[in-house]
Amino acid sequence: MKSFHKELWFEIPSRRGLVNITPEVEACLAESGIKEGLLLCNAMHITASVFINDDESGLHHDYEVWLEKLAPHAPVSQYRHNGYEDNADAHLKRQIMGREVVVAVTAGKLHFGTWEQIFYGEFDGCRKKRVLVKIIGE
Repeated sequence: MKSFHKELWFEIPSRRGLVNITPEVEACLAESGIKEGLLLCNAMHITASVFINDDESGLHHDYEVWLEKLAPHAPVSQYRHNGYEDNADAHLKRQIMGREVVVAVTAGKLHFGTWEQIFYGEFDGCRKKRVLVKIIGE
């Protein structure tokens, strides 16, 4: 069994954003040479997320609206975590959207369902953060 890992770095210039990282993850898979196995992709920061869904702008807008209703940024005084930072809402948004995804690798390709893509979700941006891609298989 082979193992491969690589860290991808992202710096979103705004507080929040969603980025389709499927091409970067597919490049990691190609670099690994693994044809059959499993790929783990996870955010290495507690205010960012990796998730799978459709790459459709209306859905991305709906995520933004829904997440802000569930965990509004302001007023920051509503959160006990806020004191040193004003990012309590980002921790909650990350918890909702998830830390990682696992995707089957079949014949050297990500074995997705229809329309599935991998996204990096940023909820407290304006600084560099990393995503781990770990692949195991043959």
